[in-house]
Amino acid sequence: MISENLKTSAFILRCFSYSESDLIVTFYSNDFGKVQGIAKGAKKSKKRFVNVFEPFSLTKIIFSRKKPDSLAFINSCEIIDHYCDIREDLEKTLTASYFTDLTDHFSPEGKVNKKIFELLNNFLLLLSEEKVTEATLRFFEMRLLKLAGFEPALDHCVRCKAPVTNGESYYFYPREGGIKCAACAEPERYEQPISTGTVRTLLLGKEMDINKIKMVSLSGASATECRSILIGFITHVLGREIKSLKVMEQVRNMCL
Repeated sequence: MISENLKTSAFILRCFSYSESDLIVTFYSNDFGKVQGIAKGAKKSKKRFVNVFEPFSLTKIIFSRKKPDSLAFINSCEIIDHYCDIREDLEKTLTASYFTDLTDHFSPEGKVNKKIFELLNNFLLLLSEEKVTEATLRFFEMRLLKLAGFEPALDHCVRCKAPVTNGESYYFYPREGGIKCAACAEPERYEQPISTGTVRTLLLGKEMDINKIKMVSLSGASATECRSILIGFITHVLGREIKSLKVMEQVRNMCL
């Protein structure tokens, strides 16, 4: 038995062709979490589904489905915000695509997490108004990891539990999900050195008011450390590289 129509606001994560006329669409909704659905006739639609399934668009979707874990049938979709200011800038577009890609990878289908929806909404609004910075990228990653249940332990040594202390040396171990102090780290197996300054920056970033992120400037060394730690950890957790990140960094390097 097909459910009654369900209504929700949702970000488009991705879509692909299913047949000559249909699209399979994955969206992250405020009320139902990540959902995959089919838009019948979307590729041939001249009115009902025109330009509504662009990645990271915020939409109002009406859908139905036989049961919570089954493929949804998308009945209608309307644009709430197309984020034109982002799409007019290549770097912002690539960054927004990375944010939605990460959200997709870290979101099990059907698990509701309104805070992840809010996170994506807030950072897309930030991107619309401000330039892309290393802080924007890294703080989004930190917050998503926390909300998805994969937050790395950065405020204490994962072995002896001693809190981070200024002036001490630390090393990040992706497999163990956090840092070790010099006393607990194994010299022959040092992973990634991480300064206390970088540790405190990442801890600050996951809690900072989003409106203050634009005022944060990561130094070259700190930016490199933050990127190395978080991208390495994300790759370890997912067991794969994030294609959208690779594309974004390739374009960045070409433009330097």
